[in-house]
Amino acid sequence: MSYARIIALTSLAMIAFAGNSLLCRAALKHTSIDAASFTTIRLISGALMLLLVVHMRHGTHSGGGSWVSAFALFAYAAGFSFAYVSLPAATGALLLFGAVQVTMIGHGIWKGERLRRLQLVGLMLAFGGLVGLLLPGLSAPPLYGSILMLGAGVGWGIYSLRGKGAGDPTKVTAGNFLRAVPIAAALSLLMLNGTSLDNAGFWYAVSSGALASGIGYAIWYTALPALKVANAATVQLSVPVIAALGGILFLGEPITLRLVLASVAILGGIALVILEKQRANGAQLSR
Repeated sequence: MSYARIIALTSLAMIAFAGNSLLCRAALKHTSIDAASFTTIRLISGALMLLLVVHMRHGTHSGGGSWVSAFALFAYAAGFSFAYVSLPAATGALLLFGAVQVTMIGHGIWKGERLRRLQLVGLMLAFGGLVGLLLPGLSAPPLYGSILMLGAGVGWGIYSLRGKGAGDPTKVTAGNFLRAVPIAAALSLLMLNGTSLDNAGFWYAVSSGALASGIGYAIWYTALPALKVANAATVQLSVPVIAALGGILFLGEPITLRLVLASVAILGGIALVILEKQRANGAQLSR
């Protein structure tokens, strides 16, 4: 794969992932669709698109995955949608990304991975940024929405950890999306009295599922084998930034000083952890 193609595919994937935040926030703020319906429609659309991609690539409509991973995927998707009832796009994307990375770093520590001094500094910096973002004040994000988004990030972190070495990632993701659909449908049934749906909200949800999720993941999994581990992790730091820019341009959201400082601390701290790990691994291999 050419370098230009790698850059193009990676950029498209990051824009798609940031687009999920923008589409969900726009739908829940500017249309009458409810969060449960958005989640269900998103997962159905994503499953259909991913199964179509699998069929085009492999000549089969079947996927892979497991019910445990599907539940983790549902927990992410549902928490994501309900959080965006109140959170701005930029804040939600930052909280989501931070929680995902902290979950994966925490799993490594739990498995016996030792953090170097600079990694500890980075982790404390990221944690400090998160605390600073959530401290009470006029510019603090809603606490309930923040907790939901942090939970969504933990769900996605667990999903990502379970996906390592699980087989063809596109097929596995297609299977997990398909399994998550009845779980989401059950949630919609439980919240039937609060269901609200309009044409615009429906198409926002379809776009989030089919394009930003389905096509986005397919593009990302195409580019991923050509990226080094550190590059794949650090390039995802761009997602909250893209979401913030999109929130300003398309949703008219303000960017506060608190959010800017928290973003620098969280994203910078996580980048320090990732890059220092890669440097340490490189030093060990060169011995």
